[in-house]
Amino acid sequence: MSSMIPFEIEARDGAARVGELRLPRGTIRTPAFMPVGTVATVKAMMPQSVRETGADILLGNTYHLMLRPGAERIARLGGLHKFMGWPHPILTDSGGFQVMSLSQLRKLTEAGVTFQSHIDGSRHLLTPERAMVVQSLLGSDIQMVLDECPAFPVSEADAERSMLLSMRWAARSKAAFGDQPGHACFGIVQGSVYPRLRQHSALALREIGFDGYAVGGLAVGEGHAAMLEALEATMPHLPQERPRYLMGVGKPIDIVEAVLRGIDMFDCVIPTRSGRNGQAFTRMGAVNIKNARHAEDQEPIDPACGCPACRQFSRAYVHHLVRTNEILGAMLMTWHNLTYYQDLMASLRQAIRLGRVAEVAESVRAVSGGETEAGEDG
Repeated sequence: MSSMIPFEIEARDGAARVGELRLPRGTIRTPAFMPVGTVATVKAMMPQSVRETGADILLGNTYHLMLRPGAERIARLGGLHKFMGWPHPILTDSGGFQVMSLSQLRKLTEAGVTFQSHIDGSRHLLTPERAMVVQSLLGSDIQMVLDECPAFPVSEADAERSMLLSMRWAARSKAAFGDQPGHACFGIVQGSVYPRLRQHSALALREIGFDGYAVGGLAVGEGHAAMLEALEATMPHLPQERPRYLMGVGKPIDIVEAVLRGIDMFDCVIPTRSGRNGQAFTRMGAVNIKNARHAEDQEPIDPACGCPACRQFSRAYVHHLVRTNEILGAMLMTWHNLTYYQDLMASLRQAIRLGRVAEVAESVRAVSGGETEAGEDG
């Protein structure tokens, strides 16, 4: 590809890299975390507030936006950036994951997937070509190929059939993407937890040629260790000089371990969804603000955090807001968690430059207990 989006790796520490992906609407500092704006909004946040946390790029959801309000309508209204008041880069997923997980009566064929909307039951056909048209109408800066994300567990034979279909769809998606100067198209590696399939998929995508390479089909129930093993089986087969994106991941420990293995970009609903449900991520570990022990705690959620929740309010006040289901509670908790995630990414970037990324990893491991969780939607 002659018109690759510029990606410059500035420094390395082992397999971890710090760099910049330069798009016309702005530069993405990597490793990067993309807050999830499923239906053209990061829940409980104003766009400028998301920007103030340190976010360079947001994720929008093709499936949800094509169903409501509709890609053609958004295009008539000036595109997704104008529609949602976010003038910076946006990545849109292809909708494949949501079709598989949310829709009713779906039918998969070589052509694409026919499904019924989870909103009103209306019938739709999502093909690789339609997925790219929808993303072009939205005007997103990074557009993902249509793929099938198989459920877990899945047999190797079924995973192979699914992966090969996704590779054929990837080629069709890339052809449909065409020539869009200033916009990027990313392929998606599939193959579940099977190293042979992951390698095959990565090599097939390299043959097609993409601006960046995503690792999909993980964080779907396989567990933290299996996820890392699948990553380790995939990474050697992806181009060193292009950005790598781990989809739908994850908790802070997931992100740190993936950065150590060479991943550059992440998205996940965990910081926003957990915040609305009363869980705050801090440098001392996760905090359940609903817990009674916070009812009279005058300390901030995290004394080292500069977000409004920590600068202006006590744990006791945020506890009260969350326990009474006040909207401000969801706003403050979301703002805090997104700030924590962006601070974590900034600390990783700085540590890689200094050759000290292992120290950041150890500090996160020390406060991360229990199994990980992740997800691509919501």
